[in-house]
Amino acid sequence: MTYKKVLTIAGSDSGGGAGIQADLKTFSALGCFGTSTITAITAQNTLGVTAIHPIPTEIVEAQLEAVLSDIGADAIKIGMLHSVEIIEIVAQIIQKYHLKNIVLDPVMIATSGDKLIQDEAISAICQRLMPLATIVTPNLPEAQVLANNSTDNQNITKELIIEMGKIIHQLGAKYILIKGGHWTEHTTDLNQSTDILFDGQTCEMLQSSRISTKNTHGTGCTLSSAIASFLAHGESPKLAIQKAKEYITSAIFYAKDKTLGKGHGAVHHFFEFWK
Repeated sequence: MTYKKVLTIAGSDSGGGAGIQADLKTFSALGCFGTSTITAITAQNTLGVTAIHPIPTEIVEAQLEAVLSDIGADAIKIGMLHSVEIIEIVAQIIQKYHLKNIVLDPVMIATSGDKLIQDEAISAICQRLMPLATIVTPNLPEAQVLANNSTDNQNITKELIIEMGKIIHQLGAKYILIKGGHWTEHTTDLNQSTDILFDGQTCEMLQSSRISTKNTHGTGCTLSSAIASFLAHGESPKLAIQKAKEYITSAIFYAKDKTLGKGHGAVHHFFEFWK
């Protein structure tokens, strides 16, 4: 008997709602043993980020080697990578250990719309990590960066998002899941949130209930971690995405009326266990 093992490569969130902390909670809730490689330490809470301390590249590499040379991984979730050097190390390690089931959450854009990483790092993600990824999960602003599209959110159409998915797919990832939160804010149907999945040939509209709540901190991290968890359990990419969407929708629903801090609270990762 062995565990299903999932490794997260991302930053730490001292507030516990996103990043490494959200990833490990998600892995645990979905029956996986979680391991981690921390790329940055952040001081943050429900109101925002107040400080970031990057981890030296050699320490990031040492964490990866320590986990993979002994424990291994059935799936990998990759979050924020702040430098070209760390992106290169992650790509080299993925190839060295022939890792599969790579879920890349390309954290590039802050809620304010500001870029979180430099253009050189974005280019490195496209060139080095996208071809290794099984599933990439950009939100709309991140998809626009990857597809070099500057259309205003209010003028975004379904057809334009599909076209962006096709452009991103050409970078090498097998599946592109463009998360619809930013887009559906400007649609007439406020009861549905629509993600768009492109596999190189077909495009699917994945709908879920849109829940009115301010507790949405860590939704992207949680979704990508859930996808990685289901991949580790042997699900196909499309079924892993479907199950992960069901999980994040429930995690948002069960947190919608709770109070955590003074800003945007976290989703409820353990809604099935905390009665």
